[in-house]
Amino acid sequence: MKVQHLCSPRETKSFDSAELRENYLLDELFTSGEAKMVYTHLDRTIVGTVVPTTDTITLETAKPIGQETFLAQREVGIMNIGGKGRITADGVTYDLNAKDLLYISMGTEQVTLESEKASNPAKFYLISTPAHKAIETRLVRHEDARRVEIGSTDNASKRTLFQYVNPDVAQSCQLSMGMTVIGKGGAWNTWPCHTHDRRTEVYCYWNMEEDTRVFHLMGEPEETRHIMVANEQAVLSPAWSIHSGVGTGSYAFIWSMAGDNKDYNDMDHCDISKMR
Repeated sequence: MKVQHLCSPRETKSFDSAELRENYLLDELFTSGEAKMVYTHLDRTIVGTVVPTTDTITLETAKPIGQETFLAQREVGIMNIGGKGRITADGVTYDLNAKDLLYISMGTEQVTLESEKASNPAKFYLISTPAHKAIETRLVRHEDARRVEIGSTDNASKRTLFQYVNPDVAQSCQLSMGMTVIGKGGAWNTWPCHTHDRRTEVYCYWNMEEDTRVFHLMGEPEETRHIMVANEQAVLSPAWSIHSGVGTGSYAFIWSMAGDNKDYNDMDHCDISKMR
């Protein structure tokens, strides 16, 4: 398990493109037949991927977690963005199609992940955050997520928001998780941009063509930077940073938040006239 330390606004403003990518971009995430985990210091969030092929893969603990099992003091949301897959949590099996999400409770002792077909493997993307009590494990189908239409074609921000782990759909301790799909005539995500000093966030971009890129904007509102992001790469967003982007083609992204509350609308909007 890789440990990713984060940087302050002061040092970030001096980073070149390579340093920004090294400190904030998670690339080469999805690898066939492997589980890859990154322990970040964004509210101690773990960002992980599991791509089972012929073998079942077990969610294992590691030294940064400091517990005998992965979920001893954690919760996790796992979304499938690949072929049909299956997750077994303490003997209970859940079948996941593409865009389905399984929320798994703190205290679950064993989690295994597998694909229905090795030739078309599941691609499991997971976010795990610390938890203080057990909330019931729940499978959220894509069609059962809370759907919100947002933005407009006039400012190229037309998009559809799907909320999976939130108080209206599936309860959790700290984790909020969902997906946004950029609609026809859309290019921008999360616009107007904002910060939320009480929560940190991770974006995982996917469903992009090979030559599509997203210009992901980050940094303080008065000192913005950008990172070029390709398909199936993730960006870490500390609480002091904006998190927005514009794509050269269609795309979607999985978002997750952790922090002091689960109020999706708890945002500090930025005055575009003062952004630099």
